[in-house]
Amino acid sequence: MSHAARHYAIVTATYWGFTLSDGALRMLVLFHFYRLGYSPFTLAFLFLLYEAAGIVANLIGGWLAARFGITRMLSIGLSTQILGFGLLSLLDPTWTATLSVAWVVMAQGICGIAKDLTKTASKSAIKITQAAAATANDNGQLFQWVAWFTGSKNAMKGIGFFLGGALLESFGFQASLWLMAGLLGCVLIGVVFSLPQMMGKTKASRSTKEFLAKSRAINLLAAARVVLFGARDVWFVVGLPVFLYSVGWTFSMVGTFLALWTIAYGVVQGLAPQIVKRSSNGLQTEVPAAQHWSAILMLIPLALAVAVWQDIPALAWVVVIGLGLFGFAFAINSSVHSYLVLAYAGSEKAAEDVGFYYAANALGRFIGTLLSGILYQYGGLSAALLGSALMLLLCWLTTLKLPTQAHSHG
Repeated sequence: MSHAARHYAIVTATYWGFTLSDGALRMLVLFHFYRLGYSPFTLAFLFLLYEAAGIVANLIGGWLAARFGITRMLSIGLSTQILGFGLLSLLDPTWTATLSVAWVVMAQGICGIAKDLTKTASKSAIKITQAAAATANDNGQLFQWVAWFTGSKNAMKGIGFFLGGALLESFGFQASLWLMAGLLGCVLIGVVFSLPQMMGKTKASRSTKEFLAKSRAINLLAAARVVLFGARDVWFVVGLPVFLYSVGWTFSMVGTFLALWTIAYGVVQGLAPQIVKRSSNGLQTEVPAAQHWSAILMLIPLALAVAVWQDIPALAWVVVIGLGLFGFAFAINSSVHSYLVLAYAGSEKAAEDVGFYYAANALGRFIGTLLSGILYQYGGLSAALLGSALMLLLCWLTTLKLPTQAHSHG
């Protein structure tokens, strides 16, 4: 195995371990506080600082990875997640509701920083290792590596959703957090001793103006990413779990469905290079694919919103099947987007480009999470689905402007 392939495998395995714990954390927090009687909006609020912190973490993380190296940023991200788990485990049942919410929001914010520092460093490492191993026009390997990384990561997140529900029922909230912190401690030791300390270190931007001066393609793709991920989380974070529980599903059933949905979504992401037609320059057919799949995706929540509004028979299963179709189309969109940001990025400052792009990703999740609680509380699942369709319309219109030729900016 070449050094590049070995580093890619280590980074991917590291992010698997991180994502497993992160998916479990989401289910632990959601189900623990729903069981305590918290409203849909309050549940969404618990995740807001987690998503907001990710915006800043991505922007800063990309610059820090370029300045200090990817290995150091992976180590910091894992250490920060362990700290967040430790703080959450200190939650005391005798505290007031206000203090409990404030404590969880703060700890979740720390976990949000950890997640996006780790994600930015991991995705940047793929560009660095692929550039070291590939020929000048080997976009095929880049798409394959990105698709496999992203798909396998989301499959692990799905397993994490299932694990979170199982851990909560088997060990309780506090012991589950300790177990996950121990897992990440083992992963952290592996990173420190297996990756080059200075991997990915390069000359970082020297001013805010230089840092934010991304290419038009990166800026457009970032804008599309905001509404793409907002369109998912507007129904996925609070609306869908609470809806399924309200129609008679148990916590275990909901957690299992979310796990299977995310695992299948990850599998489809990994298969995207076989589904999307390839081009010699890596953009000629890939950009139109992003446009076409955005249009297809937009129609699904629109149809589901009508079904929920009409309260058709076997509604829960119609929603489940419809969101399965949504997951397929969303996976193709997400995988193509993740590839395009690296295809447009200049290899010298790939970490900064990736950080900027995933800050947009975090902003989309923040908007989607906030609207998920508000729209579901005041308009039910149909309102959340309509919000999703509107965001996807904006995503489609933005991707229509993406260039099919790369213009490197540094």
